[in-house]
Amino acid sequence: MTEARPSFWRRRVVNPIVQQLTQGTSPGKIAQAIGWGVVVGVFPIIGSNTLLALLVGIPLKLNQPVLHVFKTLAYPLQWAMLLGFYRAGEWLFHAPHVSIHIPTMMERFFAEPGPFFRDYGMTALYGIAVWCLVAPAILAAIYLTTKPLIERLDKLRQSRSQAATATT
Repeated sequence: MTEARPSFWRRRVVNPIVQQLTQGTSPGKIAQAIGWGVVVGVFPIIGSNTLLALLVGIPLKLNQPVLHVFKTLAYPLQWAMLLGFYRAGEWLFHAPHVSIHIPTMMERFFAEPGPFFRDYGMTALYGIAVWCLVAPAILAAIYLTTKPLIERLDKLRQSRSQAATATT
């Protein structure tokens, strides 16, 4: 008889969190790592997320595996929110509208880095400013919603562990 293979979500998200709980990481620290992972994952500069995760995670002593899992899971959100950050920044600073076409931007970046930064640098800074404004709210919302879930997961893990110990 074969056992059903755990889902992707269980293997890549739930099980690593349970392993961290087993190793003594508190639910609050895991919730912080999840929140920071998502916030860092949607930072509006493509390719900067891993470095930013290290710069945030090390001083705050965040759980690095959980931080990087959620940073990676947020990657599609980064692409979805990128244009929104840039447009909101242009609106916020009353800046002229810059045409943003990702394939063209990537081509220009690798072909002519200097002119690329001249043309898109301020737009990127405007996007970072908007990210700085919304990041605390996103972080708080994720922390406040995930912490009770992780505490419940920890209690479930502890009760299963106690039940397994009692039967042996």
